[in-house]
Amino acid sequence: MLAKEMKPGAVVVNESGDPVIIESVSVQSPSARGASTLYKFRARNLLTKQKVDFTCKGTDVMPEADFHKRVVKLMYKDSDQVHLMDQEDYNQFSIAVAEVEDQLNYLTESMENVFALIYQDQCVGLQLPLSAELTITQCDPSIRGNSATARTKPATLETGLIVHVPEYIKEGERIKVNTETGEFLSRA
Repeated sequence: MLAKEMKPGAVVVNESGDPVIIESVSVQSPSARGASTLYKFRARNLLTKQKVDFTCKGTDVMPEADFHKRVVKLMYKDSDQVHLMDQEDYNQFSIAVAEVEDQLNYLTESMENVFALIYQDQCVGLQLPLSAELTITQCDPSIRGNSATARTKPATLETGLIVHVPEYIKEGERIKVNTETGEFLSRA
């Protein structure tokens, strides 16, 4: 794959032979005539989970990884593994809890559009949608009063995640939460 064609989400093999998923791309135009445009990539190694930065010219070729995404649903999780089921052929995948610990705060059995990142028939990561709909299991009641500023209060969600929500939100409501930042977005 040419460097100028790579976009965020693409999976390529880096110089050391490991698969990396592109997270961001920045383009640096040349200041002199005849110079090449440089593409700076920030990627995450799918095996070690470390961030990797590298720069390529637009005509450089990076080999694509033996990689694919599969739509999955959460079956269950135990103390050290998360078990997922492929929604197309019903294969089962397992991944260590430690590798997806941050994403477990948003992952529920009813969540749609969850992708398992499969490399050489092994699940090496999860890709969640940008927002998750979760139910509030515990929050304080709102306090009536005049306020010129928008006040927030902590709310505990069904997965155990604590999010600051506007004061008018009640216990038992479903809300949307950004899966990248953990912030309240809206009511569901």
